[in-house]
Amino acid sequence: MVSLRGRPLPEGRGRVLAEDALLTAVLAVLSASVVLLLEHDGRPMDGLGWALLAGAVLPLVLRRCAPLTVLLVVLAPVAVYHRLDYQHAAPFVATAVAAYTVAAVGPRRRTVLLGAVVLLVVLVVWRGNGGGPALKLLRISGWMLCVIALGEVARLHRRLLAAARDRAERAERDREEEAARRVAEERLRVARDLHDLLAHSITVIGVRASVASHLLTTAPERQDRPTLVATLDGIHAVCQDARAELRDTLRVLRGDEDEPPGPLPGVDGIPDLVRAAEESGALVELALPPEPGPLPGLVSSAAYRVTQEALTNAVRHAGPGVRIRVRLCRDPDALRLTVADEGPPPGAAPPAPPGGAGLGLAGMRERVRGVGGTLTAGPTADGFAVTAELPLTAGARS
Repeated sequence: MVSLRGRPLPEGRGRVLAEDALLTAVLAVLSASVVLLLEHDGRPMDGLGWALLAGAVLPLVLRRCAPLTVLLVVLAPVAVYHRLDYQHAAPFVATAVAAYTVAAVGPRRRTVLLGAVVLLVVLVVWRGNGGGPALKLLRISGWMLCVIALGEVARLHRRLLAAARDRAERAERDREEEAARRVAEERLRVARDLHDLLAHSITVIGVRASVASHLLTTAPERQDRPTLVATLDGIHAVCQDARAELRDTLRVLRGDEDEPPGPLPGVDGIPDLVRAAEESGALVELALPPEPGPLPGLVSSAAYRVTQEALTNAVRHAGPGVRIRVRLCRDPDALRLTVADEGPPPGAAPPAPPGGAGLGLAGMRERVRGVGGTLTAGPTADGFAVTAELPLTAGARS
């Protein structure tokens, strides 16, 4: 391999020298054949002529290692060779190859200077030999300029290929980075879904199990069997739903399907969340827009998940009997969601705090931030409130 400046890379130096040595041998044979086969009415070839011709051809072995130096070394014996009026066609190919190499490795300013120097050398040699027809001068200089122009074209072509290769490599890196980013986002989304699903289902199961335990232990002689059966059936239904959702989520995570088997849960599913919370013992007041209209999929899903997590936290921390208000309103540019509770009912013992740090609020913030919205959560005078503002335009772009 050879750099654009004519310097071979260390691992390719031997191969470059071998290739140029072979080319030099071919040019030497070609130049000698021109001397022997073409007639010339000038000075006959002698030892000095052969030495000058060898001095013009042999330096080409290093033409890609030091192109400009090789050209200058070639031009010196060639100028003397032509001034002594030896066979003028013999050293042309060697001179052309040296000039082409310099032009091919650039830069352009040096190539232009090279053209001027070559023209000057041709003019000096032509005048030193007594001049002659101007057409001959034009023919000689024209061939040399064509060779230099061909070298410049080769340099530009190689430069364009290198630029295209760099753009392709850069595009490939960008694609890999984008793929890695999408994988990270998908993993985060799956983690949020798993957290929301398991936290909500486990909370509902825990609350209903406590109700069943209460019914069995407080007054066994007056058991309310229909209520107990309904509570246990509710636990069974929640377990089935959680298992189905968990299976679908893991199927997507394993890559068994390119897309989830159904649409993402959205605002239309909020009444089901309210009914589930009421079955767990909460008193929920729901207010929805009369006609919410179509919503961007990610915004609708984020509203559903925030409501699910907020209801789960309210039932978990305030216990059965908690009063919760769910408000959803839509403005022209945003969807606003509020889930507020009044804390534990009067006289009720607060439930034991859960072990470990919860991820519910962090998950809600990440979901809302993912669609360009904002979320505020904190204690109020009566209990706890979660408010999310989801911009519709950002969700549409997502």
